[in-house]
Amino acid sequence: MKTVKSQFKFKGGVHPDYNKELARNQPIEKLATPAELVISMSQHLGAPAKCLVKVGDFVKRGQLIGEKNGFISVCVRASADGKVKAIEKRLGPAGGMADAVILDTTAKEEALAEGTETPTPSAPKGPILPPLDWKTATKEELLKRVEEAGICGMGGAGFPTNVKLSPPPGKRCEYLILNGAECEPYLTADYRVMLERAPRIRLGVEIMRKILGMPAVRIAIEANKPEAIKAMEEAFADIEGNVEIVVLPVLYPQGSEKHQIYATVKRIVPEPPALPIDVGCVVENVGTVAAISDAVELGEPLLERVTTVSGDAVATPKNILAPCGTKYSDLVAFCGGEKIPPAKIISGGTMMGFAVSTLDIGTTKTTSGLLLLSPSRVFQYSSQACINCGRCLRACPMNLNPAEISKAMEADDVKTAEDAHVMTCIECGACSFGCPAYRTITQFCRRAKASIRARMAAERAAAQAAAEKEKQKAEGAKAN
Repeated sequence: MKTVKSQFKFKGGVHPDYNKELARNQPIEKLATPAELVISMSQHLGAPAKCLVKVGDFVKRGQLIGEKNGFISVCVRASADGKVKAIEKRLGPAGGMADAVILDTTAKEEALAEGTETPTPSAPKGPILPPLDWKTATKEELLKRVEEAGICGMGGAGFPTNVKLSPPPGKRCEYLILNGAECEPYLTADYRVMLERAPRIRLGVEIMRKILGMPAVRIAIEANKPEAIKAMEEAFADIEGNVEIVVLPVLYPQGSEKHQIYATVKRIVPEPPALPIDVGCVVENVGTVAAISDAVELGEPLLERVTTVSGDAVATPKNILAPCGTKYSDLVAFCGGEKIPPAKIISGGTMMGFAVSTLDIGTTKTTSGLLLLSPSRVFQYSSQACINCGRCLRACPMNLNPAEISKAMEADDVKTAEDAHVMTCIECGACSFGCPAYRTITQFCRRAKASIRARMAAERAAAQAAAEKEKQKAEGAKAN
C-alpha cells in the first residue's frame, strides 16, 4: 500500500469557505434513543419501501418494517424498540413527502407500568442478523447480507449498495474507489468515521473486494484531511494487493463520483445513462464501507449513522451517531440547543443541501449534516438577469452551459434545456455559487430535470398501456 498525490484535475470547480473547524475536532457522540422516531420508507434512491406494519404494532430494534419494493429499492428496519403510533406522510430531508412510521419508543415501558398493554416479549440479547465469516462466505451470501441489512450509499445519493456491488453481465469492476473526500462545507461526519472507525473501513474493503473479484483499491481523500490520511495509512499498512491512498487537491465538488474517478484513475464516465461500472469503477462512501463490515461481521443492519450538526447558530457543533428517524429537533437539543435564532436551517451541506423550515424532520440513512446559520452567514438577495459573464461556464465541472439552461427555463423552454444536456447536471451548485447576478441556476436545472423525468415516466406508462392493449386485442382475436 502506498500514498500518492492525484495527478489529474477536472475542469471547473470552486473554492467555498469550508468552515469545517467548527466540528472537525469533535469526536463522535452517541445519542440515546429519542422518545419518538420518524422512520421514512424513502431513505434511499428508487422506489420507497413497502410498509409492513400497522398502527398499534410493537416492533423490535432491527425488525423489518419496510420491504424493498423493486430492483432499485432498499428495505427499512426499525431503529429501536417501540410502538407504531402513526403511519403518515412526513416531510423528508430533501423536501419531499413520503410515508413514515412514527415510533413511540417509550410505549413499552409505559404499557408495562400501567398494565394496559401486553408488549411483544423481549428477544434475547444478541446480533440482529447471524454474523458471517466473510472469508468462508460466498459472494452471494455477502451480497444477500448487504441487501437484508438495508445498506445504501451514505454519501447522499442513497443508491442500493447490493445493486452497485453486482455489475451486470459483461461488466467488471477494475477499481474500487473509497470516497473520503467530504468536500461539502461544514460537514465532518466522514472525516470522524475515518479517524475513529478506520479498522471497520479496512474490513469493509476486504469484504467488498471479495464480492467484486479482487479489484484494485483507491482511497480518495482531500489534502485538507491529513489526520484522516494518516489513519487510513495505519489501517491499511499491511493490506495485500493493489491498494493506494490518493490525496486529492482541495476543490469542490471533489466528492462527486464522476470527478473522483477522473482524479484517481483518469477515466471519464460518459453522459447518462452511463454509470461508473461502464468504465470499470465502483465508488462507495467510507461510511457505507464501515456499515458493510458491521452487517457482515457483527450482524448489525444499517439502523444509525453519524450526522454533523454545525453552524454558528448552534450552541455546540457535534458529530452525532443517532438512530435513523431521529428528529432534527432532538439533534439540536443534544448540541445544547440554539445559540441564537437561526436565519436559515439547511439539511445537508451549504452547496447541495436543502433549506428546511422545520426541525420536525426525521434523519435517514443519507443524512450527513444539519446546519443552523445565523443572520451574519445569510443574506437576502434578488435574482437578476444574466450578464453573460461566463463564470458559471468556468465553474461547471460537467462542461455544461448553465447560463443557457437557466435562461431556457425562465422561458419554460424545457426542450432547449434538454438539448443543452441538463440531465448531465449533478446539481453541485458551483454555477449558482459563482454567479454575480445571484441567479438560481441550480434550481432551474433541478426543475428542468424533474420535468424531463415526469415526461419520460408518462411516455413509459403510455407505451406500457399501448402494449397491454395490443396484447389484449391479440388474445381476443385468437380466442375468436
